[in-house]
Amino acid sequence: MAIKDVLLTLTSYPEPTPVSVIEDAVSFASSLGAHIAAIACEARVEIPGTLLSSLLVDVAAIAAGEARKSLKNAQDLLASFESAAQRAGLPHETILERCVTYKVPDTFVEYSRHRDLTIISVSESYDQWYAESVIFGSGKPTLVLPERHRTKSFELKTVVVAWDFSRTAARAIADAMPVLENAQRVRVVTVFNEKALDTRHSAEEVAKNLSRHGIDVTVDEVDAAARPIGEVLESHADSCSADVLVMGAYGHSRLREFILGGATRSLLARPPLPILFSH
Repeated sequence: MAIKDVLLTLTSYPEPTPVSVIEDAVSFASSLGAHIAAIACEARVEIPGTLLSSLLVDVAAIAAGEARKSLKNAQDLLASFESAAQRAGLPHETILERCVTYKVPDTFVEYSRHRDLTIISVSESYDQWYAESVIFGSGKPTLVLPERHRTKSFELKTVVVAWDFSRTAARAIADAMPVLENAQRVRVVTVFNEKALDTRHSAEEVAKNLSRHGIDVTVDEVDAAARPIGEVLESHADSCSADVLVMGAYGHSRLREFILGGATRSLLARPPLPILFSH
């Protein structure tokens, strides 16, 4: 299925999503010729009544001030998105929601289930809860963008695919097919000596499948050499000057606590490049 309907989630509180994320998201949607919608929430802090009555400070006034800050951030982000999408000539829409802070990820998940793909950013300092919620709750692929200083605009030249012969990796390739078809080069990497690969087939088999879609594919085999899998994938993506890493997201949620696989945990905590996760 083509990716024609993209959702960009924007965080308004406690710190706003960097404008560079908006620019990268618009560039990504433009490379696919997709419609893009941006959602931001006016986040309100919910304060128990017992706490209000026991404190001398005007907590309600402080909470109202934080809500106004969140609303302004949301409005500014959506205005920046509107400008970026208009410059790119993309069909687009903006969505402003209002909810308490702990409901923001649920709101993002609900909207993401109506789209082909969701874009969300993760900073090195901010909780990755929002991204985890969307990855494991949307049922759709999620492109995670790092919140870092960019030295160049987003491009879709080289895509690296993490392949370990698993169902999750196969699902990730299927979800990312429109991205792979639009990339100039695709490199399928298999990491050995990290875990047992229970298969008699080689990575060349998946390369054959991709080549039948007109994709220029290279197969790489990398020795883990006792390194964590996340570190291996990050290093290989960097050596290939990859623009996007495609991989399956391993893990599950339990009472809002996400139990993640090793590579998913390390790369999601500090994404070194845009990563398309599929669960």
